[in-house]
Amino acid sequence: MVGSALVEAMSGDLGGKVEILAEDFDPTAVVVEPVPPVVENGGEMGREEEEKRSKEIVLGRNVHTTCYPYNLDFDYGALSQLQHFSINNLGDPFIESNYGVHSRQFEVGVLDWFARLWEIEKDEYWGYITNCGTEGNLHGILVGREVLPDGILYASQETHYSVFKAARMYRMECVKVATSLSGEIDCADFKAKLLANKDKPAIINVNIGTTVKGAVDDLDLVIETLEECGFTHDRFYIHCDGALFGLMMPFVKRAPKVTFKKPIGSVSVSGHKFVGCPMPCGVQITRMEHVNALSRNVEYLASRDATIMGSRNGHAPIFLWYTLNRKGYKGFQKEVQKCLRNAHYLKDRLRDAGISAMLNELSSTVVFERPVDDEFVRRWQLACQGNIAHVVVMPNVTIEKLDYFLDELIEKRNTWFLDKKVQPPCVAADIGSENCFCALHK
Repeated sequence: MVGSALVEAMSGDLGGKVEILAEDFDPTAVVVEPVPPVVENGGEMGREEEEKRSKEIVLGRNVHTTCYPYNLDFDYGALSQLQHFSINNLGDPFIESNYGVHSRQFEVGVLDWFARLWEIEKDEYWGYITNCGTEGNLHGILVGREVLPDGILYASQETHYSVFKAARMYRMECVKVATSLSGEIDCADFKAKLLANKDKPAIINVNIGTTVKGAVDDLDLVIETLEECGFTHDRFYIHCDGALFGLMMPFVKRAPKVTFKKPIGSVSVSGHKFVGCPMPCGVQITRMEHVNALSRNVEYLASRDATIMGSRNGHAPIFLWYTLNRKGYKGFQKEVQKCLRNAHYLKDRLRDAGISAMLNELSSTVVFERPVDDEFVRRWQLACQGNIAHVVVMPNVTIEKLDYFLDELIEKRNTWFLDKKVQPPCVAADIGSENCFCALHK
């Protein structure tokens, strides 16, 4: 392991009980991350030039991170000493390997934290820190296939591409299910497709926040549909892809719970998104009884392994552990409420400006009409699909940044549509006529 000094330096215990949040808890704003000093040509700039360059970094002429779901509000200066170590978590996080510089104690601490969040006992789960959200999906679908070798994979058409990549990699039969305009899985279509393949088990990907629209599939309705179609619990496996919103939803009032008390098989989240880890990583948790079908002894490691990757980033568990321990459940609740509040602000301002926009009830992803200027899209790093784009409001996205984005967007639109020859796109087919402000639906 890295050393007891580091463990003592980052004091705190993730092994305690989950805090009970007061119902009248009042969210407060998150402190804005300071701009790092700018160094050029190996030396420090003058104060005037530094302030000028720093302002350019904040506002950006070609670098904006408004749309991607990364929480950039972090400070890991206390962990800078870790760059001197080559930390590699080999094999099973719960079993000693023959490589001594590891962070498995932090990895297990992080896994225990998420196990409590998703309500599964320590002796009933298995998991590991992945290298990204995609790896979590690849692992969850793989476990499902190992448990149900002849199962058919069902995923909504708005599911992340990594799930369909898993189907190709594992040579699985895959059925795409229709979605509503909100992006949520259409359980009527799901039922029809289940009944058409009633003789084979079902492996289902449930989205806890779709990539483009931030839609949350109704887990309870998915389970109910499976049961109505005659699928007993031993004939289906559910993987929950919670890449972004899997960590946010537990802190949203009235949101349905993702919990292992329901008949689900696995859950995965990304660590570099809402948590704010500086390197791509994720968390994957499944049931212990399921992972045994995947686990193999590896003599070379002197351990067992059931992961997708062999070597795993040993720094990521420490960064995740540090953040979870520092913020706690209450800290995450504050950030979730701030994100949702700011997302509603963005949606309202877009609509007030006559711009088509939609925001799902349980989401901080604001969907709006695609800007016609590709340079504007590149400058703000907007993720687009067809006629729509989106902004994912994260803790580091402040009202000031949203105002800056909105002011520029509105100013640009006045030039794009000045001569009336070019009209704003109709996005009724994407987000519904009630959210479309094109000439036809105003």
